Amino acid sequence: MRREDKIVAEIRERLKEKIITVEVPRERRIFAYIKLEALKESIKFLKDMGFKHLSTITGVDMEDGIELIYHLALDGSIELSLRLKVQKDDPRVPTITDIIPGAVLYEREVHDMFGVNFEGHPDLSPLILPEKWPRNIYPLRKKYALERLRNLIFKEEDIE
Repeated sequence: MRREDKIVAEIRERLKEKIITVEVPRERRIFAYIKLEALKESIKFLKDMGFKHLSTITGVDMEDGIELIYHLALDGSIELSLRLKVQKDDPRVPTITDIIPGAVLYEREVHDMFGVNFEGHPDLSPLILPEKWPRNIYPLRKKYALERLRNLIFKEEDIE
């Protein structure tokens, strides 16, 4: 049995109905889609399995919510993408900084770009966006076209 298959079996055994899907699309890659309420339990479990390195957290604006993808690595040999979806109108998810302290900057970035609130995060102050950036404008959400963002943020005299 491949190492990836053993990991998938352990994930299925531990998380059971909290898993939506889990698959191995190719060697050394695992994709797991979980329910929102399983995030902290999943991160703790995966860290205990050896997935201690969080390389980043990415967001994707989908029609029916914002998908968050936690990219974890096991000894540099296997990468696991843990995916979940949050509501667009009130995107909330618990922070994982108490489990993986290195998530602090990634959560701030996703907060800046998508407006996801990481509950319990020690400091969600802007990381990337300028100080004068308008509140509740999230540049990586699809509803903000580039030209509309430009008009919302800059006055004509600022551009020239």
